[in-house]
Amino acid sequence: MAYDVIVLGSGPGGYPAAIRASQLGKKVAIIEKESLGGVCLNWGCIPTKALLKSAQVFEYAKHASAYGINVSDPTTDFGGIIKRSRGVADKMSKGVQFLMKKNKIDVIMGYGKLLAPGKLEVTTADSNKQIVEAKHIIIATGGRARELPSMPIDGKKIIGYREAMVLPEQPKSMIICGSGAIGSEFAYFYNSIGTKVTIVEFMPRVVPVEDEEISKELEKQFKKQGITIMTGSEVIKVETGGNGIKAKVKTNAGEVELEADILLSAVGVVANIENIGLETLGIKTEKGKIIVDAYGQTNIPGIYAIGDCTPGQALAHVAAKEGINAAEHLSGHHPEPMDYNNIPGCTYCSPEIASVGYTEKAARDAGYEIKVGKFPFMASGKASAAGATEGFVKVIYDAKYGEFLGCHMIGMNVTEMIAEAVVARKLETTAHEILNAVHPHPTMSEGLKEATAVAYGEAIDV
Repeated sequence: MAYDVIVLGSGPGGYPAAIRASQLGKKVAIIEKESLGGVCLNWGCIPTKALLKSAQVFEYAKHASAYGINVSDPTTDFGGIIKRSRGVADKMSKGVQFLMKKNKIDVIMGYGKLLAPGKLEVTTADSNKQIVEAKHIIIATGGRARELPSMPIDGKKIIGYREAMVLPEQPKSMIICGSGAIGSEFAYFYNSIGTKVTIVEFMPRVVPVEDEEISKELEKQFKKQGITIMTGSEVIKVETGGNGIKAKVKTNAGEVELEADILLSAVGVVANIENIGLETLGIKTEKGKIIVDAYGQTNIPGIYAIGDCTPGQALAHVAAKEGINAAEHLSGHHPEPMDYNNIPGCTYCSPEIASVGYTEKAARDAGYEIKVGKFPFMASGKASAAGATEGFVKVIYDAKYGEFLGCHMIGMNVTEMIAEAVVARKLETTAHEILNAVHPHPTMSEGLKEATAVAYGEAIDV
């Protein structure tokens, strides 16, 4: 069967690429070895948010009296929480199936492997093979949990994020290695429903890619919630012989041994680029990623790569935009290349974290003279009314021109607020324009304007 475009992988990068190519008049097929929607819809972004919502509802129920509502002794149903999460994921995956039909995209279930430019072999679950051809191929094979030699994942006692979403029963205690988005979200979820959680982070602070003040605030809030945090620490050995696990942890003060029911390894993502035929075609890779140009083109004409298998940020929204850009480029359009310094990052623990652009340190290191403003949600009427005064909005501007260099938030619903900063930076909006754009009151979102006012000595409410 011959196509104009074949997309290898149907995750948050692959299926938008297929849809956009179809919209542009191409005959398109998508190859998927497991479930439409990839990791994001089935084992990542979407089902984890369902778990986190259950934890949040439980937290509300436990503290209902603070809102003048009496709820007697709420308890969790771990199986019910997991079931709801899987139901949400299944619904979203079915939604992608509908989109494929709507856009007349052929779905080929099986494992795809490149044989030559424009040619793929697909092996189905029952070992049947077929050859498919296309003028253009978009590789969107995504990534998987990174596995460290000191913590080999066995799926039972040492687990990755997939197993963490479908455990047969709630563990009484859990060690989480890594405090990035995945580690922090699972730490909040399991701690909230009663599991004793210990975070072990190799770097000197939690959520190490975030602004330093955000890291400090999250550590403070996590400790307040009862989570044990060990930064500057490394798991060097795990024993799984007994009922649970014993982890030997190297810290600045020496080695300690921790015990828990389960250890969750959340130490990053590795690209799925093995056994897909890259070597056969001579497609260039570096540090485990496929090398591409500004439009996703590999060094082999007609072959593109997008998402987690390429060097950009391993985020669903990055993959989606890269996929759309690749589809437009191969169709003869001239999409605007990605600006990887204006990509929002979100972590959906509680309090939430959202950020875009330069951190304060990165801005200074880049040579900017800066103005920094911080607005605490303690001073927000909406946050007070909601009973969620933790956190703040922090903004960073270039002192000379008022350029919006970065925005960092921690607090309730801040992942819904960060888009304002992303759009403002895209439009080259200055601090002056943010100050003169009337924000609705009372809202959490007015915190961005208030933080800007702080940076320029014009604060009203703090």
